Amino acid sequence: MGAVWLIGFALVMYLIGYLFYSKYLAERVFSLNDENKTPAHEFSDGVDYVPTNKWILLGHHFTSITGAGPIVGPAIAVIWGWVPALLWVVLGAVFIGAVHDFSALVTSIRHKGRSVGTILGEYAGERARVIFLLIILALAILVNAVFAYVIALLFTKFPSSVIPAWTIVPLAIAFGYSVYRFRVNFLIPTVIFLLILYASMLVGKQFPVKVDPVASLLGIDPIMFWILILFTYTFFASSLPVWLLLQPRDFLNGLQVVILLLLIYLGAILSNPSVSAPAFNLSPEGAPPIFPFLFITIACGALSGFHALVSSGTSSKQLAKETDARTVGYLGFLGESSLAVAVIIACTAGLTMFASDKFSQLYSSWASIKKSAIPAVVEGGANLISSLGIPTDLGTTLIATLIVLFAATTMDTSVRIQRYILNELGQIYSIKPLKNAWLASLVAVLSSMGLVLAKEGGKGGLVFWPVFGAANQLLAGLALLVTYLYLRREGRPTLPILAPLILVLIITSVAMLMNAINNAVKGDYLLSFVSGLILILEIAIILEAVNAVRAERSIQA
Repeated sequence: MGAVWLIGFALVMYLIGYLFYSKYLAERVFSLNDENKTPAHEFSDGVDYVPTNKWILLGHHFTSITGAGPIVGPAIAVIWGWVPALLWVVLGAVFIGAVHDFSALVTSIRHKGRSVGTILGEYAGERARVIFLLIILALAILVNAVFAYVIALLFTKFPSSVIPAWTIVPLAIAFGYSVYRFRVNFLIPTVIFLLILYASMLVGKQFPVKVDPVASLLGIDPIMFWILILFTYTFFASSLPVWLLLQPRDFLNGLQVVILLLLIYLGAILSNPSVSAPAFNLSPEGAPPIFPFLFITIACGALSGFHALVSSGTSSKQLAKETDARTVGYLGFLGESSLAVAVIIACTAGLTMFASDKFSQLYSSWASIKKSAIPAVVEGGANLISSLGIPTDLGTTLIATLIVLFAATTMDTSVRIQRYILNELGQIYSIKPLKNAWLASLVAVLSSMGLVLAKEGGKGGLVFWPVFGAANQLLAGLALLVTYLYLRREGRPTLPILAPLILVLIITSVAMLMNAINNAVKGDYLLSFVSGLILILEIAIILEAVNAVRAERSIQA
């Protein structure tokens, strides 16, 4: 089968989802109304609450939710076959993932821009709120620790990505001043700065940056050098006004990703390589069972609880009109899903364009592809782009830079979300230092750094990463639970939320239980304990919500 058929299936489903299903959600379920004042206007402060053009906000939201997740997850999951991976990415996105992001965004703006964890307290009590906030905080710390390591690793493996990855920072600041201070039409700086950014990729290709000598002088390895630089940067980035760095950086990243996606899809359409990977492979060597682990291996791209933190943490504070939520929340997720589809095509068709045995080499076992997922995406994507006359080495730089920039923007947003949560916990427990933005950012950075340093070589976050997939999807289920409780109280239709809520909680609870058992059998009691603890906390939150619903019913009776 040619790759064109996969692209056609995905695009048709995305059109149906956005044109019809998201419209139903917007009008019939949530009744979006531009007469309602959004938090961005109600609490406008020029730092976190900033009314924003929906296309700029879409760029921020898209790049913040994307990260490396929809790249690594699908690249690994096609080991079970491209059919189950593609179906989960596309159908999961249309009916679950995009609904989750959109509903979290709307629920937040209807609650004055508060996070899903805080909103839960209104419906299920203070205890549930605190538990949820602590789970979110722990996951954000883990995301920062792992992504810092991944970015540092990419900088050392693909030194040509260093110059363009850092060039975007001054470009974003210049963009922010141009649009928000000098009132320049955003299309003008967009074109100029994108050209400069792509020129920096050519420069990076000619002058790759290797920091080995500097790191050696400091007595650390290159990966730790980059980790220290990254956390220093995110400390400042997380506290600066969103219009100055976060928004414009994400907007420029989003545009270049769209351009790169167009190149990959166009290359796939013109060359139409054959999908040489197996359609189904239900028992690959060393891999866990396809159910439920396919659904947690592919998180971003189909469904991700981290997105609820972005929707309710940063995006809801910048939404200018309620109806913009459909574009930002639902369409933003479809954009991420389209990236996951491109990854599937790159790994199952692009990878074997010039070496027919490449897929069988990299996907020989679970252990093999876990080490080779990103190289598989980079090589397969570069092969597809080469169909357009772009040299594969330049294509490699483009894709490697894309992965770095996505992971970096996720770090920026995640540290900012940590700051918000720490601020909330400071208010709950009257801890004055945590109410200060800069001190809260410092605590966020130091806690993530502590996890990074827990293992030699900056791999501390990787210790707990095996449980992240299931925990992330459990978080998605709890975010859907918050929306369900809100809609139920408002007397709105709940089935579009309740159906995925039940499905997600069942699948991910089974996965988390299996993680706990499997780790205990292997003798990894730490991971087993963490898996069990997260599952217990999730059950506690659900029970608190059930008790709240029962109490509400008894009052109404």
